[in-house]
This record gives sequence, C-alpha cells and structure tokens, in this order.
Amino acid sequence: MSLILENVSKVVEGQTHIHPTNLELASGTMNVLLGPTLSGKTSLMRLMAGLDVPQTGRLIWNGTDVTGMRVQDRKVAMVYQQFINYPSMTVYDNIASPLRLMGKSTAEIDAAVHKAADLMQLTPMLKRKPLELSGGQQQRCALARALVKDAGLVLLDEPLANLDYKLREELRVEIPKIFEEAGSIFVYATTEPEETLLLGGNTATLWEGRVTQFGLTPIVYRQPVDAITARVFSDPPMNFLQISKTGARLMFGKGQSTPATGNLSKLPDGRYAAGFRPNHLEITRHSAEAMEFTAQVAVTELTGSETFVHLNHHGERWVGLLHGVHDLTIGSDLPVYLDPKHVYIFGEDGGLIAPAAYALAA
Repeated sequence: MSLILENVSKVVEGQTHIHPTNLELASGTMNVLLGPTLSGKTSLMRLMAGLDVPQTGRLIWNGTDVTGMRVQDRKVAMVYQQFINYPSMTVYDNIASPLRLMGKSTAEIDAAVHKAADLMQLTPMLKRKPLELSGGQQQRCALARALVKDAGLVLLDEPLANLDYKLREELRVEIPKIFEEAGSIFVYATTEPEETLLLGGNTATLWEGRVTQFGLTPIVYRQPVDAITARVFSDPPMNFLQISKTGARLMFGKGQSTPATGNLSKLPDGRYAAGFRPNHLEITRHSAEAMEFTAQVAVTELTGSETFVHLNHHGERWVGLLHGVHDLTIGSDLPVYLDPKHVYIFGEDGGLIAPAAYALAA
C-alpha cells in the first residue's frame, strides 16, 4: 500500500498554496507534516484526501491514479482540531456511523465501537449526545470514529490540541500503534517540533507551501538541509549568527572574533550563517572551546523548571533555553557560551554546508 504525490500543486485565486510537491508514503508508516500556521499542512492533506483537486500533478494510490476521485470513494479517515460530530446522535451512534455505511453486522459494530470507546475513555458516555461532552471528549469521539473506519489513509490535522496533557501524551503513543498495526498510512499535521519528535516516523517540514525536506524524523531534525528547515524544526526557532572565517579565526558582530575550533576549523575562508538551537546556548562555560558572546537581556520567561531568555546580540535576536529558574535583569549585559560542536553552518544561500558535530555523532 502506498500513496504517491507526483508534482502536485494547489493554486487558489492565483495564489499558490502548495508548490509542486513530490512525496511517497508507504504502508504502515507515520508521516508528520510539521510547519507553522499557514505553511500548507491542511492544504496538502486536503489534496491527499481528495477534498481538493490539484492544479498540476497526480496522486497514485496503490498503483492507481486517484486524482479527482471523490473522497467518499476512497478509504480515508480524517480528524481535525475542530472536532466534527453528529449532534443529534449519541456517542455510540457517532462512532458506529461509518461501520453502518459499510454494511457491517450489528455484532461487528458493537464490538468495534466498544473497543474504540474503551481506548478513548468514552465507555461511560456512549449514551450521551456530543453537546453533553467537554471539548476534549468530543474530540475523542471524532478520533474513535476514525479508528473504527479501518481506513487505508488516516489524516489527523492537529487532532490532540484540545485534549488535556495526560490524555494527549497517552494518545501520542497509542494511536500510531493502532493504525500502523492495521497497515494504514498515517499522516499527522502539527506546528510543534516537540510533538514531532515524540511521534517519530517520517517528517515533512513545510514552509510557505513548500516541502523543504522529507525523511526519517531524527535525520531531518539533526541534519536539516537548509536554514528554513532548521528554523521550522526548532522550538523556539533556531538562532543565527552571521560569521566570516579568515585563516584560523571567526569574525562576527562588531569586531568580535574567536578561534575557529572543532568542525569550524575545517571551513574554507568565506561568509556563513552559523545556526544553533536555544537549548545549546549556556550562561556557564562547560567547554574550553566554547565561544563567548556578550548579549543584552531583553525578556525572560519562566516556565517553572526552565527559563527562556530573549537576547539582543548586536541587532541579532536570540533565545536561550536555560535549565532552572534564573533571575536576570532586563537590559543587563549577559555573557553566554556556545560549544562549537552544537553549531550548524549554512551558506549565504541558506543551504546546509556542515551539520553540527553532535548531530553526526548521535
């Protein structure tokens, strides 16, 4: 079983929502679409489902061209962040509705409904109507209905956003297992890099209607092909520093320089963008090779166990993710340190020249 997108694009009123895209999704795989709001995730899923017809290209399902085929003629299940249930039906009937359309027997329907309801913690609510449920319970009802459909293609568009933390974490683990065991192709859209890493599988990063990279999730995270992909797959977004290398030194900021150590020493002379993730910026030197910068504290945000510190480094805005609670004075100068092994090097065109040394060793 496979779904292949060949040069598929989507244009609405002269505006390109999806640029020509090529993807191949295999049976039993989980494929995450990661990108910010309006990056094209939902538009791409609508093309996969058959809700929209592409302007160019075609979609191949198990060797058959299904471009233009109606969604009701495909084995597709869809769940959106905005849960959709039939308000006049009970939870039981909502979950059972696709099975009745398939002509399943009463016994088969009852067994499937109770199995899905048990997984989604809905068994005590089967006789209620959707409007009698909380938002999270209504979303679980929509998920259960997709679960029983036994679809070959399962499309989930930020489906867990309205659930409480504990249930969201449980379902992130359980739902992919269920669909993978059935051999379905699982496509999950999210704006959250952390959620993407938890889900695993494959990841397609999207930016302004373009798939910038597709591959195994750990590879895309550790070895992004360009600065845009690195920015998308980092929360907060990856920090950047414009540098130039001459001989054995790196120049940056206003006359600042530092020895080019580690993998940076192998760079040819020239101009580059150095990228590093917020969690790799430190306020204590842990390595003799660490580069030291002085930045001004702009804003601090406490999360309870961590501190986000927003910094201004000669006009470049950085974010550092520090472990623990730190009482930093707004407007003060703060020495920060960066180990060269955590630095990605991008060319002036944004393409990756050298991944961080730690990423290659992982």
